Amino acid sequence: MDKRPTPLIEQRADPHILKASDGYYYFSASVPEYDRLELRRSRTIAGLAEANRVTVWTKPEEGPFSDLIWAPEIHFVRGAWYIYFAAAPSREIKYDLFQHRMYAIHTDAANPLAGDWSDPVRIETGMDTFCLDATVFEHRGELFYVWAQKEIGIEGNSNLYIAKMDTPLTLATKPVRLSVPEFDWEIRGFWVNEGPSILKRNGKVFLSYSASATDENYAMGLLYADEDCDLLDPRSWTKRREPVLGSRPEFKHFGPGHNSFTVSEDGQDDLLVYHAREYTEIEGDPLWDPNRHTFVKKLLWDETGMPVFDAQRT
Repeated sequence: MDKRPTPLIEQRADPHILKASDGYYYFSASVPEYDRLELRRSRTIAGLAEANRVTVWTKPEEGPFSDLIWAPEIHFVRGAWYIYFAAAPSREIKYDLFQHRMYAIHTDAANPLAGDWSDPVRIETGMDTFCLDATVFEHRGELFYVWAQKEIGIEGNSNLYIAKMDTPLTLATKPVRLSVPEFDWEIRGFWVNEGPSILKRNGKVFLSYSASATDENYAMGLLYADEDCDLLDPRSWTKRREPVLGSRPEFKHFGPGHNSFTVSEDGQDDLLVYHAREYTEIEGDPLWDPNRHTFVKKLLWDETGMPVFDAQRT
């Protein structure tokens, strides 16, 4: 990051860009109203900025998923499209937390923007607590689910968990806790580990995540494991003690986080997709400030095969 970044898409937080086998890039993100699931697609990354926005699902007036629709991710899994997201029954705070649970909708349509989507199905983890930010990935023929959740007895809002999946809607194993907020940069404002995303490169499985409050304190961290290890064994994972991406006041770039990964049109470069703000003067709760914008930048790699998120911090 050697100059002030320019947003690709304004007012879209928790961005997820998938390059699918049909040659299209698919974009999903939280909308400022937190009331719907919206998709767009383009043959190019740049084209996503002006692509048609299609609402594929709108929250009902009441019920368990009738408010605060957060962090949708579109994935193509085992022959069908899935959008994983979190939702709450209201904006009520209980035990210092919102009441989000995790859901997914799916369609068999070739073009998900024109698909007939299912009703939401809750993803059960065996812990009935605040949870959000699910992502899925396949590794050596098995499907994995990674997410953030509150665990009773552990301080803070959320930790990171992983489990194998039996189907794209059901877990096959119990949750395994991989990370809790513990370092100073993870507990500013709130004790949070959330927004996991997976990238497999150079013989390793990398798991990026975000931590702290969603203002200028928001920052990104990294875990990684050898691709031959048991990914359900917490001992397989190494956690970096320092953030890999944080605020850069000199560029008016604040609170980068909740990222995803994609690849360039020619397939040669890995790209980092994330949101950030361009100011710190937020009135009230940062969640209601709409100006978290989507940014895309090239992900670099060092000589040891580790990802470099911010060249100025190496």
